[in-house]
Amino acid sequence: MPPSKSPVMPAPEGEDLSRAEYAYVRIRQAIRDGNFKPGQRMRETELAEKFAVSRTPIREAIRRLSGEGLIEDVAGRGLAVTQFTVAQVRELYFLRAVLEGAAASQAAQFASPSEIKAMEEIHALSRSAVDQPGETARLNLHFHRAIHAAARNQYLTSALEQLADSLSLLPGTTFEVPGRAAVALNEHRDIIAAIKKHDVAKAEAAARSHIAMACDTRISMMFRS
Repeated sequence: MPPSKSPVMPAPEGEDLSRAEYAYVRIRQAIRDGNFKPGQRMRETELAEKFAVSRTPIREAIRRLSGEGLIEDVAGRGLAVTQFTVAQVRELYFLRAVLEGAAASQAAQFASPSEIKAMEEIHALSRSAVDQPGETARLNLHFHRAIHAAARNQYLTSALEQLADSLSLLPGTTFEVPGRAAVALNEHRDIIAAIKKHDVAKAEAAARSHIAMACDTRISMMFRS
């Protein structure tokens, strides 16, 4: 007798959840990479087709992303990638200044010699890329993450990563503004110097000042646009 066919088993209970997680990660990364632009409509059917999943996990992913402020419900248009006002940008940068200041102060307490050396190496690489806004932005991200790691606070790091998701909705990079990259690198130098001396107060002040300058640059970019 031919072997009987195995019955079709229902999908595991967690399958929808895993697909929702997949959809969430992919859409979130696409937003961070700029593949979905601020103000762009987010239609469930198109997203389901793009990421090869059903609409149910897409709906769950959108719910999470809306809760994180990356997607908003625009009156008369439906769901869209969040587009910030100047006031909202100021609020985001204010929070970032607080968090980056806390990270720098913690790093001044806990950074190891090897972690400080890593910051200095990233800074040196940034010097050679000062005329390349995209590369400067990439190295800037690594520089700040090196400080976050040295802070030894997983909850602070998590908050900074979530904030980075929101800031990724802003178009371009502040390093596109003439002269900003060179000034920012000097600010990075001051942060490293304070961390190296284990000067908690100075490290926090330097980091806060650095983010305040970035905020002013970002606002000027928005007004020019």
